[in-house]
Amino acid sequence: MLSVAMGAIEDTYADLDADVSEEEFREAVEAKVEQMGGLADEETAAMLIAHELDGGEVDAIADIEPGLEEVKFLGKVTSVGELRTFERDEDDEEGHVLNLDVADESGAVRVALWGEDAVRGTEEIAAGDVFRIKGRPKDGYNGIEVSADRLEPDEEADVGVEIGGRVTADSLSMGQSDVNLRGVVLDTDSIRTFDRDDGSEGRVSNLTLGDETGRIRVTLWDEQADRAEELTAGQSVEVIDGYVRERDGSLELHVGSGSDVDELEESVEFVPDADDIGSVEIDRTVDISGVVRSADPKRTFDRDDGSEGQVRNIRVQDRTGDIRVALWGDKADIDLAPGDEVFCADVEIQDGWQDELEASAGWRSTVVVLDDAEPDRGSESAGLDEFADDAGDPTEGTPSGGGTDSSGDSDASKTGTGADGATEGPDTFTGTVVQPGDPIILDDGDETVRVEADADVHLGQEITVRGRRDGERFVADEVF
Repeated sequence: MLSVAMGAIEDTYADLDADVSEEEFREAVEAKVEQMGGLADEETAAMLIAHELDGGEVDAIADIEPGLEEVKFLGKVTSVGELRTFERDEDDEEGHVLNLDVADESGAVRVALWGEDAVRGTEEIAAGDVFRIKGRPKDGYNGIEVSADRLEPDEEADVGVEIGGRVTADSLSMGQSDVNLRGVVLDTDSIRTFDRDDGSEGRVSNLTLGDETGRIRVTLWDEQADRAEELTAGQSVEVIDGYVRERDGSLELHVGSGSDVDELEESVEFVPDADDIGSVEIDRTVDISGVVRSADPKRTFDRDDGSEGQVRNIRVQDRTGDIRVALWGDKADIDLAPGDEVFCADVEIQDGWQDELEASAGWRSTVVVLDDAEPDRGSESAGLDEFADDAGDPTEGTPSGGGTDSSGDSDASKTGTGADGATEGPDTFTGTVVQPGDPIILDDGDETVRVEADADVHLGQEITVRGRRDGERFVADEVF
């Protein structure tokens, strides 16, 4: 019986993937048998110890978490970084580190090799190699990193991750690296700074690129962040050696120190794929496209924290319906006028005035004025003449230099007052609610009006009132 048990221990140890000697393994088995008080023989104890030592195996890279003491996983090398040399604090010897980007079908992770392993890795490891990796996970600058203890090549394993090559926006997949993508700049964001754990300051900005297949958000890190302020909407560019990551359930193309964004002489076509306006639902984030039917002036307002905000409302119509779109922040400065064709991506559908749905275009949204692009709205492109029979020409009758409010009335309708200041007929006023309640106070950027109306409005909402006006006092018959 002893020889059978000893054979089982040897067989179990031979299959063990752990950095312990056979003598240490035997001692652990004997301690387990004693600990369990005869409830397990040596064969069972050997299996229990092997399971404990083999702990940390994860099914996919996406399952790796910083809190795990050790992980083992299968992955494909998508890129090999440059060997970096540094001085150790405790002695005068040089240290070495080599970073690998490793991916599987579920995600990607950075793997760090140290010392002699790093030096050998520069000659022995290439993109496309598949390894079984054992190491210790931690939080790094760009997400989770694994400090590798061992890499074992596995030439028979199949990991479905493509390496390099020029791709399109809709063909990107998690874990890709060395990605070359051509696109037209749809939108840019300002540079933001943040503090890293080591006390250094990081910089990040974003672009949105589109091509004939779709669009992708591009994240620019540190020295590459300046490109967001150097490029403008409409320029065609190529991202060189980018890498794909996931954020909030969506893929992003990242541009770091080893990547570039180059301007192109030739133009890249962008064909937006939009949802029908008539089918949008509340609390959904959608892409819409259509003709601008009306564009209100930009409004400024004070936030609760004392800062100043700005918003501009436009009404967008396609062949299935129309919707008010609120452009917040910098998007309120976009040059838009009735007749322009616009694409609004990632807008949130909310409950608007009088139970009418409206779209909110915030910092995560993209708003693009289309030139020659033909949006896919399930029908041919809809210009202003498509709606002439039922809506009329929104620009007709508008005085030179005048704007159009949300009701379609021109600025001239706000000037129907006699010499005594009393209104000669129905008047309208469009403004932002700077005080709800009784009275409602509206501001259109030029003047402030006190409105007497039985209406439930909220701070920052843009509304139009129609009724009788006497100086700064307005008795509203209608609020919309």
